[in-house]
Amino acid sequence: MAEALRVQEELRSRVDLLGPGPSAPATVAGLDVAYAESGDRLAAAVTVLDAATLAVVDEAVCVGRPAFPYVPGLFAFREMPALLTALERLTVRPELLVCDGHGVAHPRRFGLACHLGLVTGLPAIGVGKTPLVGSWTGPGQRRGDRADLRDGGEVVGRVLRTRDGVRPVFVSVGHRIGLDGAVERVLALTPRYRLPETTRTADRLCRRALAAGGDRS
Repeated sequence: MAEALRVQEELRSRVDLLGPGPSAPATVAGLDVAYAESGDRLAAAVTVLDAATLAVVDEAVCVGRPAFPYVPGLFAFREMPALLTALERLTVRPELLVCDGHGVAHPRRFGLACHLGLVTGLPAIGVGKTPLVGSWTGPGQRRGDRADLRDGGEVVGRVLRTRDGVRPVFVSVGHRIGLDGAVERVLALTPRYRLPETTRTADRLCRRALAAGGDRS
């Protein structure tokens, strides 16, 4: 655990918080991980979507065992090996990664989206269902309303309303994209539902793979 903390502290200074990132990516990948009830198996899934139509154009899965104990704030070490294997199995290289988790909105400003972005060299965004750190005021109740997510006086992300009157999501930079650009990408990926289509498709894929009990790509 001490070594994992040291790695996070060392790598966080390399994160690019400005981008510019892809202003109009052709392909966007969703990454998600599902766990068996026992906790000793996981399925990591990556789906690649056409950014214009949101149709799935490629997908890959890795089913295996967690690489690290369950420690809040260190999920990247638990899930990264399987996610990287799934990414390697793709035939279409995505231009942007959208992680079901956090980027700099993390106690050490180095969540899963940051780690994946640095390792792959790809622009990356974290979109969390619940906050890991921070406080906020607002946002309004209309789609597109947003508020700064602040932690220790620092803006670490945005609280974004993707559907009228529905609970917001928590957007933060992972790597090679600015926060404003990340928010706009997330809005483009949520035309109908609260969560991005990238997350929804990856979630379905990893759950199917886990239920099937095998390793597939």
